Amino acid sequence: MTNKRVCIILGTRPEAIKLAPVIQAFQKSPDFDLEVILTGQHREMVEQVMQLFNLKADYNLEIMQPQQSLSDITCRSLRGLEELFIKSKPDIVLVQGDTTTAFAASLAAFYQKIPVGHVEAGLRTDDLFNPYPEEANRRLISQITQLHFAPTTLAVENLQRSGVLGEIHLTGNTVIDALLYVAANAPACNIAGLNWNEYRVLLATVHRRENWGEPLQAIAQGFLQILDKFPDTALLLPLHRNPTVRQPLQALLGNHPRIFLTEPLDYAELVGAIGRSHFLLTDSGGLQEEAPSLGKPVLVLRETTERPEAVTAGTAKLVGTDSQTITSAASELLSNPAAYEAMANAINPFGDGQAAERILNIVDNYFR
Repeated sequence: MTNKRVCIILGTRPEAIKLAPVIQAFQKSPDFDLEVILTGQHREMVEQVMQLFNLKADYNLEIMQPQQSLSDITCRSLRGLEELFIKSKPDIVLVQGDTTTAFAASLAAFYQKIPVGHVEAGLRTDDLFNPYPEEANRRLISQITQLHFAPTTLAVENLQRSGVLGEIHLTGNTVIDALLYVAANAPACNIAGLNWNEYRVLLATVHRRENWGEPLQAIAQGFLQILDKFPDTALLLPLHRNPTVRQPLQALLGNHPRIFLTEPLDYAELVGAIGRSHFLLTDSGGLQEEAPSLGKPVLVLRETTERPEAVTAGTAKLVGTDSQTITSAASELLSNPAAYEAMANAINPFGDGQAAERILNIVDNYFR
């Protein structure tokens, strides 16, 4: 078999983290020629991840613009990728998750009749606008995918139920591969003024579009109530770069002596912070998958989750954005050791760290 050309597309930091193990697996294989394309949707944050995993991109579309809309990202990605696909003629294009980059890359590949492999396929909330635009993106990608790499049995069932074409494979989630790779080096997380031994540190992240505005205000109130109730706690909150998220949080939380607002942590620092934290409060999808591998409970600041496996397994709890509900759920973990241990010791349903290797083997078999 002559070498097949595999093209892997990514634009955001979560995609870079989850595709890094896949890129490494294909790099090591003698049977594939690999091309890595960045759209440039998150510039600096992706570069950090690439450096951490010793990866280099072959192309960067550099589509990043201030205040860019979803239409901007889609159109600029489509045009740039069309040119590259016509030039390099990949045999398969791999995308990850549910970003606008992943959707645009899948569509660009489809227009050139190139097979698409979808890493982390089959996540669903069954609410088209929650999360927005991710739920629509992943459903649209599923319609034009030849190889669906589903992280869990529930994701497999979701794909089967929606009657998609293409092969469905259970692989586990590549984020666990990435996490274990980084955690093996016991990364540090040094935050100015924060003594990890002095407090029970809660790690928080908030960024999703559906939480902008009033929900964000309520979440911040919840954080303040928790710290008020438990003087031995501190909150570490790396701020998203988007001013719509950053400015309200700075205004509401910036003056509290036990709240540490920082720039986004690089991935190694984030893994270090997860390992040292008491538990997490987050609307991030990836953290719902990662934290349980390090034995940390997750309170999910969303009304719905496309990762109900975590809730079913007991590693995560859906608490929404109401300040009282957030405070109540956090209080339970901070004051009830049995409740904490039950979540901390539940088995992570998202994989064993071998997902990238499975994906490589599936793609290899597809071409044989």
